[in-house]
Amino acid sequence: MKFLMTLLSTVWIAMMGTIAAQAETDKPAVTEMILGDVNAPIEIIEYASMTCPHCANFHSDVYPQLKENYIETGKVKFVFREVYFDKYGMWASMIARCAGPDRFFGVIDQMFEKQKTWSRAGNDLAIVTELSKIGKLAGLGDDQINACLQDADNLRNLVGWYKANMEEHKISGTPSFVIDGEMVSNRSYEELSALLDEKLGS
Repeated sequence: MKFLMTLLSTVWIAMMGTIAAQAETDKPAVTEMILGDVNAPIEIIEYASMTCPHCANFHSDVYPQLKENYIETGKVKFVFREVYFDKYGMWASMIARCAGPDRFFGVIDQMFEKQKTWSRAGNDLAIVTELSKIGKLAGLGDDQINACLQDADNLRNLVGWYKANMEEHKISGTPSFVIDGEMVSNRSYEELSALLDEKLGS
């Protein structure tokens, strides 16, 4: 496990440095994590870091009502895009994606709910151990989690995808939202609901 931590940190630093120096225009192919009707009248893209406390607050205080009243009713297509401000958020993302699209949102719900526990666990090993506990709740085994965390090609694609997304929508902080192509700041449920209802004409 100590070797894995060293490898993860080394790969993270190398990838961020390499990709930051590149001037790529093509966005790498990465599976979009989507919840709701893909043909819904409104699209919301959330940009969030797994280590961002404000993102955890959004997923605790706003997202459940948004999901119940707009996503599950077919009014909103919800797209979740990770932002990698640090290696811990990157590792959390890789484990959540390892669970697959069907379990992804359940895993990130747990990661945000338990963010204070795993993100403050201490050293790299302790943090990965806590994240792995969440992955195991989704049915992942140790071998699967280790394989996902050591997948350098996937890491390269995810970091390139993140960089392209950040450039495309000029994301500077999290959570940030793009609603039908328009940048929207973090809002309370009441404010967000009013905006969505206006767009829906209701």
